[in-house]
Order: sequence, then structure tokens, then C-alpha cells
Amino acid sequence: MRSDDLDLALRAALSGGALGLKYFAHVQDLAREHKFDGSVVTRADLAVEEEVRRVLLAERPDDAFLGEETGEFGAGRRRWILDGIDGTLVFVEGDDRWQTLIALEEDGVVSVGVAIVPAQHEVWYAVRGQGAFVADVVDGTVTRERALRVGGPPASLGSSRTAVLPPVTMVPQQHRSEVDRLVTAVEPSVDPSGWRVHGALLVAAGVLDLAVQVGGKAWDYAPLSLIVTEAGGSFGGDQGQRHPVTGTGVFACDDATAAAARGVLEIPERPSAAASPRE
Repeated sequence: MRSDDLDLALRAALSGGALGLKYFAHVQDLAREHKFDGSVVTRADLAVEEEVRRVLLAERPDDAFLGEETGEFGAGRRRWILDGIDGTLVFVEGDDRWQTLIALEEDGVVSVGVAIVPAQHEVWYAVRGQGAFVADVVDGTVTRERALRVGGPPASLGSSRTAVLPPVTMVPQQHRSEVDRLVTAVEPSVDPSGWRVHGALLVAAGVLDLAVQVGGKAWDYAPLSLIVTEAGGSFGGDQGQRHPVTGTGVFACDDATAAAARGVLEIPERPSAAASPRE
């Protein structure tokens, strides 16, 4: 049974995705800027995020918000975590893999996650305890829902089907050495054919066994982590910590594959610290 919060999140995703497609149709005309961390941003990022927040706020005026572009808004036990255009690097190149991400966090735990890929007319979503799904988007309507399930564990990490994100050719310069190190560490298990949507979604669908992302924040990981775990998979940070995660995120078909990946990546041990539910 779908929740009211999921239905609202899907409506917000559809509205934001439709606006994103309007910008995408003329992406060559969009001015590109660089934020303090070197990442690319356009006015489409802000516009889509504001549209998503507008739809959510209209029905949940007392909820708090955290957006990549709009920052913190409000306070309370319920917080929506938003990324208007996740994958701006591919968006500005006319690549259709960009997505709009929405998560609902309740008391520090992600309870709803939505990832819409507007240019591919698909939406991926999950509610805690109710499984994960992908559906088509046709004329602004969600249709043909299919359940998601991760694949069985690979025989070894070396035989796993793996994606590393962002794509090396598109990563901002300040993250280049980190991504190069990750790619070298998992080679030759990286899938040479690439990935048609975010690697985490393909893990949830059983197409990949492992996806490693570097440089992520709460808005990158919150919805995807729920989709993967509700599909039966595993998500954690560089020390295996759960939401919230900043930095390296590991999505895997199971905990053993995730642990093996962290070992191969030789992520240095750090003193453990309790993660705050707020970032």
C-alpha cells in the first residue's frame, strides 16, 4: 500500500521533472557556473528544486527542508531532502541520465525515497518496509509499476558488475585523483559498458552488483539508499555508516559485497563517531 507521503513525493517529482525537461530541451543555452566546491550549477538546478519544494510545502507546510541549492528551511522531526538536478555534469552535456531526487526523513531515518529520470520517462521509489519499485511516466502519470530486487551475490568482488560515479571524464578536477584511485582499485571489475541510469538504481534492479560514488552529500544518497535497501541491498559510507553519509557511498547487492568493496578500495580507518541526523 502506497503512503500519502509517497503519493505527494511522486507528484512533486513529476512537476519538478517536467520543469527540468523544459530546461533540458534548451540546455545548450543555459549559462554554467561553478560553486565553491567546483561543481557545475545552472539556473535549472535551482528552479527545479524550488518547484519540488513548492509542491511539497503546499501540503506539508510544517515540514522542514534541506536542498542542495536552497539549503535548510524550517525545523522539526520531518524533513524533506531535495536535489533538483542530480547529475548536472551530464545534464549540461545533453545526457539523459540526470535525475531529480526527493527523500523524506523522519526522526533522522529515511522513510520515503523517489528518483525520477525525466528524460527516460521513469521514476524509481520506495517506502520503508514496503519495498522498492520502478514505473513508467506517461503523460505525467505513473504507470506500469514493477517491483525491484537486487541480484544474488557475485562469486567474488572481481567478478562483480560495478559502476563508479561520477564518470571519470566528467568529474570535477578537485575530485579527479579520488575517482582515479577508485577506478584503479576496482579494475577490472568495472562494467565497461557503462550505466544507463545512476548505478545505485541498477543495483536495486539487479543489473549491477556494486556502485561506488565519491563526493556525495545527504541529498545525493538519502533517496537512493532507501531504494537500494528496500530492494534487498546494502548501503553505507566509507566505514559502513548508514544515513546520513557524506563523501564516499557504497551501494551493493549485499553487506558482504559492500564490505569487500570497502576493503579493496583501501579506505583508511578513522575513529568512529556517532552520525548526526542533521547535515
